[in-house]
Amino acid sequence: MPSTSTPDPAASAAPAPLPAEVAAPYGAAIPATAGRIRTHHLQAAKDNGEKFAMLTAYDQYTAQIFDEAGIEVLLVGDSASNNVLGNETSLPITLDEMIIFSRAVTAGANRAMVVADLPFGSYEQSPGQAIASSVRLMKEGLVHAVKMEGGAYYAPTVRALTQAGIPVMAHIGFTPQSEHMLGGYRVQGRGEAARAMVEDAVALSGAGAFCVLMEMVPAATAMAVEAAIAVPTVGIGAGNSTTGQVLVWQDMAGLRTGKMAKFVKQYAQLRTVLADAAKAYGDDVRMGTFPGPEHTF
Repeated sequence: MPSTSTPDPAASAAPAPLPAEVAAPYGAAIPATAGRIRTHHLQAAKDNGEKFAMLTAYDQYTAQIFDEAGIEVLLVGDSASNNVLGNETSLPITLDEMIIFSRAVTAGANRAMVVADLPFGSYEQSPGQAIASSVRLMKEGLVHAVKMEGGAYYAPTVRALTQAGIPVMAHIGFTPQSEHMLGGYRVQGRGEAARAMVEDAVALSGAGAFCVLMEMVPAATAMAVEAAIAVPTVGIGAGNSTTGQVLVWQDMAGLRTGKMAKFVKQYAQLRTVLADAAKAYGDDVRMGTFPGPEHTF
C-alpha cells in the first residue's frame, strides 16, 4: 500500500550554504585577511567538479609569489629536509625546524591555506604526541592545518586531532617517511593493494581528514579513491582524476637539476636564470663596474 505521508522537504534539500566569513569578533592587532582559502573551499571544489593547485613553500618570498599567483594551498613539506637543508631524505628534519619554515611561509601567505607536514617521529607514538606536535605547528608556526602520513592504522589519531580542532590532510600511497619499509621510491597501490588503499582513504576521511593526498599511485587506483570518498583528494604522481595537484616548487620551477620524476612538469628553468644573474654580478664586481654612480650615496 503506498504511503500517504507528506515528504519532509528538509530531508532532500541541499545542504545550506555556509554563512559569509566575517572579521573575528575578539579583536586583533592585524585585521584578518579577507578571502582566506579554507577547508570548505576545497570541499566546494570537489563538489562542483573543479580543481585546485598546491605547491610546497619554505620561505616568505616564494610563499608570497605563489600566493599572489593564486595557488590555493601551500605545503610546508618535510621535503624541506632534502630541498633546503641538503639532507638525502626527509627523515632528519625536526619539528623545531618545521616550525621555523612554517612561520616564514605564513608570513608571506595572505590568501592561501598553509598546511605543514608532521615530520617523522613527531606523531607515531600516540594521538597525544600528534596533538602536541600539531599544536606547536599551529601556535608557533601559525599554519592552518597539518598533513600526516599513514593509512587506516592512524585513523584514531586523525579523529583525535580533528576533535582537538586541528584540520588534517591525510597522506597515503608512497609515504616518504616510510621509504626504508617500502624498499625505496616505488609506486604503491597496484593490483590487490589498490583495494587496501581505498580502504585506507575511507577510514581516514571517515575519521575526519578534510583531504587525502596520494603520492605515486596508479591513475586507476587514484580514480577509485576519488570516487570512494566524499572529501577532496590531492595527487602527486597519481593521474588527473584528483581534485587537486601538488608539486615540489624547486622541481616545478626548474631550480633543481638532474633526473626528474615522471610526474614532474617543469614550468621554468630558474636555475639557469639565477646562475646567469650571479655570473653577471660577479663579472661586474671583478671589472669594477658595480657599484656604479647610480648605486652610490
